[in-house]
Amino acid sequence: MSLGHALRRIAEEYPLARLDPLANHPLGWVIRRGAPDEVRRLLGPQAGFLVKGSAGRGSRWAAVPWIAVFDPAVTTSATRGYYLVYLFPADREAVHLSLAQGTVAAIREHGPGAQAALRASGNGLRAALSDFAERLPERAIRLGSEGELPGGYEAAHILGLTYGLDDLGDERRLREDLASGLSAYRALRERGGLAAVPG
Repeated sequence: MSLGHALRRIAEEYPLARLDPLANHPLGWVIRRGAPDEVRRLLGPQAGFLVKGSAGRGSRWAAVPWIAVFDPAVTTSATRGYYLVYLFPADREAVHLSLAQGTVAAIREHGPGAQAALRASGNGLRAALSDFAERLPERAIRLGSEGELPGGYEAAHILGLTYGLDDLGDERRLREDLASGLSAYRALRERGGLAAVPG
């Protein structure tokens, strides 16, 4: 299984898979193990990143499944800090590669104002990463799901790319884009991370 094949399978099959129980579902395995294994393969053994996938919790599918790459010096969880993540919109067959901020921590800290706070810090972080604007040009993403977490993921986006299904057949491009995303991730850490944003 290549990374592109795994990402395409999730994008195509997730809407129908959610109608079935999550436990032991084969697509759940692709999200939790198959796709993360492919990301690890592309990263190589010396990368030092953690890669995790989430299809949901317990018996409930996630509104938005994800495959994330974490720098342990920054975070080991999608709830806080910042990280690189593949997100799958609910309303169309596409995949976003997003350098994103932790959403749950922002919700806990800011309550109803979390999305506004995430957007404001995202603007500051984009300015700090202006040299990546050409390689990772998407300044906003849309996930097509209602709810606090999907809205938070949209607001937490810093920069990235969006793929249509046809784009996922180009493994070389996926590898190069992943490298660009990781370069931006490292640069953000070197430039002070979230602390670099005033406020």
